[in-house]
This record gives sequence, structure tokens and C-alpha cells, in this order.
Amino acid sequence: MRELRRRPLDPPPRVQVTSNSGRGLGLSSWQRWPRGKGAALGSALSVAAGQPAGGNLESPPRRGLLLSASPAPPAHCKDCQAIMKVLLLKDPKEDDCGQDPYVRELGLYGLEATLIPVLSFEFLSLPSLSEKLSHPEGYGGLIFTSPRAVEAVERCLQKDTKAEVWKKSLKEKWNAKSVYVVGNATASLVNRIGLHTEGETCGNAEKLAEYICSREPSALPLLFPCGTLKREILPKMLKDKGIPLESVTVYQTIPHPGIQGNLTSYYTQQDRLPNALLA
Repeated sequence: MRELRRRPLDPPPRVQVTSNSGRGLGLSSWQRWPRGKGAALGSALSVAAGQPAGGNLESPPRRGLLLSASPAPPAHCKDCQAIMKVLLLKDPKEDDCGQDPYVRELGLYGLEATLIPVLSFEFLSLPSLSEKLSHPEGYGGLIFTSPRAVEAVERCLQKDTKAEVWKKSLKEKWNAKSVYVVGNATASLVNRIGLHTEGETCGNAEKLAEYICSREPSALPLLFPCGTLKREILPKMLKDKGIPLESVTVYQTIPHPGIQGNLTSYYTQQDRLPNALLA
């Protein structure tokens, strides 16, 4: 008589939540999922801060969040291969092909991606920024370290009178000065409003500060539109080198108002709801 051995039950999958960005959720913990809800996932979910498209998805990225899941095949289709679904907690960004680069790249590997934004931005002090942009003669140049700062300038230029003056004279006057940026993505946005940029290949604020210190002879302050969560390394390095800087806080980062509802809706559609959303 053949001996029957009882196969041990699979342990419930676990959820790992990590962040190395120092912002946003900033969580680091393990949670066990209830059997029946989480067991359907079949493997652990990993959440890590997002990184620019085209980067190594296995390395800890810089911003945003990446949530990936490997679900088991449905009960009614045990012999078929399940499609791995990936939940990206980030804003959708269209590239030249009109598609988010993450969604496109993951799709090439047979992964079905869904985007849910987790952060939103509230703009501040736009009248003050608009007034400063009207007086380029008082500044040695501009510094942009984030796309949101460029968006703040764009919002200032949406006024009919301001847009006309910008095209006729202000844009040319600012282009006679240095316009420093971090990263090609920010540079492309600055180019869109008609300004020429430099320093975009520096990669981060520290390298840009070194670049500015090696080139900036002006005694006039540099105008620096920034957010409430800006790093202090660039202002400190410029101050140490005696380069004047005038910062103006033009936006703040806040939780996206629809994140709870969007996450609940997503997991309801998948028929699996994490503990964090059941509370």
C-alpha cells in the first residue's frame, strides 16, 4: 500500500514596504496577509521607491513607489499561466510615444501595469514669483532642480499680459543670463518655455552646485524657485562660496486626495484587499 504524505500548507505571503527616499510614506515593515485574501497572490509583494524609467528595477530607486505582485493562477484555470500584474504608485508620464515609459517597458516583458498616483502638489506664492520673473535685471540667473518649479513658472506665464511680455522681452533678458537645471527631464520643460539651459548633465543638486560654483561670477543673486522639501545642500554650497541665492518656495508636496479610494478600487477589482486597506 502506497504511503500517502500530507503536503505542508504554504505559509501566507508577506508584504514588504520599504522606502529609501526619506519622503512620502517612509515605511519599513513586514505584514502577513490573511489566508484567502493574500494566499491568492502566491508570492510576496515588494514595495520600493520608484526610479527613472529605463533604470534597474532591482536597485533601490530615488522617488515614488513601485509595487509588484506575482499572483497564482485562478482556481478555475489551474493549468493556465497567470499574468503578472504590477501596480506602480506614481504619476503617469507620457513619453514621445504617448505612453508611460514604465508601462511600455513592463509590457515588453508580459507584465500588466496599473498606475496610481500617491502624491499631489499645491502651488504657493505664485504672485511673488511672477513679480520676481518680471525683473530679470535684479538677478544673475535662474536655478531649477525639479519639474514642479518649472510648472510654477508656467502657471505664472498663463496670465495673458504676462505671457505677452514674456515673449516680447522677458524671455530674451533671462536668456542673457545663466539658467541652471538638474536633469534632462527638467531641462526639456525649461526649454519649452523658451529658456536655454546648462548643467543638466550634472545629475543631482550637489553636482550642480559644484558646477555653478565653478562658473558663477555674478554678484547678483540667483533666483531659485523650489519646493518645501528641497535639500539644503545646494543653498549651503553656494553660500559657502559667497554666491548669493534668493529662494522662493513655490509648491508643497501633499498626499494625493484619491489614493485611498484608488487603491481600494484596484484591489477590489483584483478580489484581494491588503490588511492596510481593510482597517
